[in-house]
Amino acid sequence: MAVTNLEKIFEAGVVGAGGAGFPTHIKINNKASVVIANGAECEPLLRVDRQIMESYPKKIVEGLQIVMKIAGAERGVICLKEKYHDATERLAAASKGKKKIELKLMGNYYPAGDEQQLVYEVTGKVVPCGGLPIDVGAVVCNVFTLVNIADAVNGVSVTDRVVTVTGEVIRPMTLKVPLGTSIEQIIEVAGLKKPKADCTIIAGGPAMGKVENDWKAPVTKTLGGVVVLPSDHRLVIKKSSPVDKDYRIARSACCQCSYCTELCPRYALGLKVEPHKVMRAINYDGVSSFDTTNNIFSCCDCGICTLYACGMDLSPSKFMTSIKTSMQKKGIKPKKNIPFGIDPMREFRKVPTKRFVERLGLSGYDVEAPLVAEEVKVNAVNIPLKQHIGIPATPIVRAGQAVKKGDLIGDMEPGKVGAKVHSSISGTVLEVNELYIKITAG
Repeated sequence: MAVTNLEKIFEAGVVGAGGAGFPTHIKINNKASVVIANGAECEPLLRVDRQIMESYPKKIVEGLQIVMKIAGAERGVICLKEKYHDATERLAAASKGKKKIELKLMGNYYPAGDEQQLVYEVTGKVVPCGGLPIDVGAVVCNVFTLVNIADAVNGVSVTDRVVTVTGEVIRPMTLKVPLGTSIEQIIEVAGLKKPKADCTIIAGGPAMGKVENDWKAPVTKTLGGVVVLPSDHRLVIKKSSPVDKDYRIARSACCQCSYCTELCPRYALGLKVEPHKVMRAINYDGVSSFDTTNNIFSCCDCGICTLYACGMDLSPSKFMTSIKTSMQKKGIKPKKNIPFGIDPMREFRKVPTKRFVERLGLSGYDVEAPLVAEEVKVNAVNIPLKQHIGIPATPIVRAGQAVKKGDLIGDMEPGKVGAKVHSSISGTVLEVNELYIKITAG
C-alpha cells in the first residue's frame, strides 16, 4: 500500500515551527476551507521567517499545496508583512499561475503573527474563546513548517533548525544548525560583544521568549531565535522578576487605568480578554471576584499588557498565564464563545512594531540578521526526545551505536500526540536517557 503524504509528514517528525510545536500530522488532518501560511514574523528583532521566505519560496508554495490537498481547502493564503519586499517578489513568482494561492500583505504591527489575528485578517471570522482556527474552517502553518512538509513528502526528515542570533553579538545572523546544537555554540559563531558573565539569553523572541540560564540548552524544532542582552537590561530584569514580588507591587500600584485591556489584541477581536479585571481581582479575594474566567483562555501571552501598555510597569500577563495554567491543571475547559463584536477602534489600537521595540529598549538591536549560507558544523548534539506538544518520543538506539543524519532515533506510536525524532548529525550515540540522546560526530 502506498504511503500517504500525511504518513510521510508523521514519519519525518514535523511539528509546528512557529513556537507551539503541535504535531503537524494531527493539525492538518482536518477539513478546512482555507490554509494560511504564517510568515508575518510576530516577534521583533527575529528575521527567521523573512529569510526563509526569501530563500525557500518554492518549498513554501509546495508545502502549502500539500496541506491544502490534505485538508480539502480551496484557498491558500500566504501572509507576510508588506515591508518584506524581496520575500513578496519571490513568493509571487513561486505562486504564479496557481489560482488557489494568494498573498496577503500585512502592516508592521505586533503581534501580526498571532494566528487569531491572521485568521481574522484573511477570513473576517473570529476564533472563539479557547478555540482553534479549525473551528472557523482554517488551518494555520508557519512558513518553515511548510518547508519541512515539502521536504518530508520528498523523504527528508526534520534534522535542522533555522535560528536568528541577535542582540549583544558582533555579527547578528540567521543560520541553519543541527537540532541539539547548544545555544552557546551558535552564539560563538555570532561572537559576543560583552563577557559571557555580563550577558543573559532570551530563548525565542524578546516579547514571548523566556530567559534561558543554561547556555548549553539545545536548539529544538521550535526555537526560532536567540536574543543576547546585557544582564542588567530592563527586559531581562522584567522577565526574571519573581511572581510573588510582582504580586505585591500589583496590589499596591495598579490604578485600574485599563490600558492593558484597551490595547489587548484579543480583546479587540471581541474575546473579552480583560487583564485589568485580573489585576482588580488580585486586590480583593482572587479570581472568585472576577466576573468570568472563561475568556482568560483566549490570552495569547503576547505580553503587550505587561511590556507596552502598563504605565506602572506591572505584569498583568504573568497573572493571566498563572490563572490559565491553574485552570488547565484542574481540568477546566473553556466554553467556546465570542462575547463581543469586533472593537471598531481595532485598527487604531494596533501596536506599531517600531514603537514596541522602542518601548522594550531594543532599538539599538533592531538590525539586519542575514542568512548564513553554510550550515554550522558541530562535534556533538544533545537531541531532546520532547520538542513538541504531547508525549516524548521513545528512544530506539543505544549507546555505542553508529547513526547517520536522518536516522530515526526516537519513535512515536501512531495515534499518540507526539512526534518522531531523528539524528541531526552522523556519528556515534554516546548517551541515551529519558530526556535526550547525545550523539558525537564522526
